[in-house]
Amino acid sequence: MPATPSPRLRRITTNGIEVNVAVAGSGPAVLLLHGFPHTWRLWTEIIGPLAEHHRVIAPDLRGLGASTRAADGYDAGTLAADAEGLLDALAEPTASVVAIDAGTPVAFLLAMRRPDRVRRLVLMESLLGALPGAEGFLAGGPPWWFGFHAVPGLAETVLAGHEAEYLDWFLATGTRGRGVPPEIRDAFVAAYTGADALRCAFSYYRALPAGARQIDEAVAAGRLTVPTMAIGAHPVGRALEQQLRPVADDLTGHLVPDCGHIIPLDRPRELLRLLAPFLAGSDPDRRETTKPAQAVGRPAPA
Repeated sequence: MPATPSPRLRRITTNGIEVNVAVAGSGPAVLLLHGFPHTWRLWTEIIGPLAEHHRVIAPDLRGLGASTRAADGYDAGTLAADAEGLLDALAEPTASVVAIDAGTPVAFLLAMRRPDRVRRLVLMESLLGALPGAEGFLAGGPPWWFGFHAVPGLAETVLAGHEAEYLDWFLATGTRGRGVPPEIRDAFVAAYTGADALRCAFSYYRALPAGARQIDEAVAAGRLTVPTMAIGAHPVGRALEQQLRPVADDLTGHLVPDCGHIIPLDRPRELLRLLAPFLAGSDPDRRETTKPAQAVGRPAPA
């Protein structure tokens, strides 16, 4: 049996920054976009199996991990341009894109703006700006840390010297108490320790209003035509799927049972069971699928 391909780290210039990216395997490209508080190591259990049939590309997003700690550019639109530039630099005209958390709005905008570059789209455990459908999830307000992270300079000051304890809370909560492997936990803590590392992380939250406007503009201009799968767990559940359903031509929804927010580390086998057939062009467990709409553009609100 051939050995599972191992990732090779590269530094690639795109959109004015240098991106640290893990690349493995060969075949149709799959771009993996992580969120907070992660790096490319989020996909540790996923890269090898996917690389048996795909060229897997797993970057550290702008400002995170070993990528450039840029002064700005943390809105979803700029991050989508980062991702497209990365595909250009790697000579990949198209890719399937798999994203979670803060990577999800980025992947969505890339697919909306450049559907010719995205073969298939997988979105997990996040919300897409203010699109309708997430009212139930947001009934009690957004998660507490959104406001804390959004205040310029506050979280960096409060958390200095306590980054490990803070990240441990997210890693435990995001796996429903099961935790992540110690070496991955340590890699995440190292990546988010220090005032500048925290500034970059929290810049994602401070750019959410800009990203929401970009999403609204994209949806107003057209529909999501790329075949898409929405995967939910705890706590987002089906909220993302409900946001996508009115604007997507071809959407499949799945909910991973007994799974925390950090799906790729909490339930990697279940995630691979969904990803492998979908990325290959089939989905034997298809739930309800939206059929292509006749009209172009976002449906008028009821």
